[in-house]
Amino acid sequence: MPVIALTQEMGSLAKDVSQRLAEQLGLEIMRHETIERVADRMQVPTSFIGRLRDGKAGFVERLTADKRSLALYTAEELFALADRGNVVLRGWGATCLLRPVPHVVCVRITRSMKKRVEWLMAHLETDDAEFAEAEIRRSDDAHAARMHAQFGVTWGDPVLYDLVLNTDRLSVDSCVAQIRALVERPEFAETPASRALLANMALAARVKSALKDNEATRDIRVTVEADQGKVKLSGIVLNAEERALTEDVASKVNGVSGVDNALRLMTVPRRFASAKQT
Repeated sequence: MPVIALTQEMGSLAKDVSQRLAEQLGLEIMRHETIERVADRMQVPTSFIGRLRDGKAGFVERLTADKRSLALYTAEELFALADRGNVVLRGWGATCLLRPVPHVVCVRITRSMKKRVEWLMAHLETDDAEFAEAEIRRSDDAHAARMHAQFGVTWGDPVLYDLVLNTDRLSVDSCVAQIRALVERPEFAETPASRALLANMALAARVKSALKDNEATRDIRVTVEADQGKVKLSGIVLNAEERALTEDVASKVNGVSGVDNALRLMTVPRRFASAKQT
């Protein structure tokens, strides 16, 4: 059940590589439904999510965007897709989110700026190279900022990936052959332990999203760990009511068979409540 996570660098040909991989290995590709589901959960237009991701959102939109919800719902979608297996995931931080899972192959597809500009000019049917380069740099800056803010990493750092492929020097077919070879190596074989790890990560993501969905718990930030259906909640909450509500919401998530409520109560609740309102 291969799971392949690719980067999404404008003009790098990563999309072509992902499509060819899917064709040759019989895999699904993460499609536009993901952005629709995330937008629906956040109750915003899909175009808004697109502008945020592409770095095209205006100042007010960036300032007011609920980035925590975007990160939580995105993670839930990605983990759910990866948990089903047989899929190619491109962009959305998939290489960072899924890197802890040993059987997930994380690949960066890159290309020189010159070639990427040529690609975008052809794609847009324009001869304005300056405009094309500005668009690519804006997209790169948005991706780099999001990866740093969400995961604390430097986008493009080669140690984040199992394989870095340069389409300046490699054809799409050669990239696919290299990735296929890696998928078949024993290091990336799916094991009961790696499968369980991914399932646990998917369940923890569902619990975090459920807490965000519920009006009574959406502002509560706790640590969620999952192990074969058992969920452990840890962190600090305002009072006993929040502690009970958090456990109640978590216990109702599909796949949760038990909750270890290790939440501690705030010792100075009044000051904490005041701080939450600012």
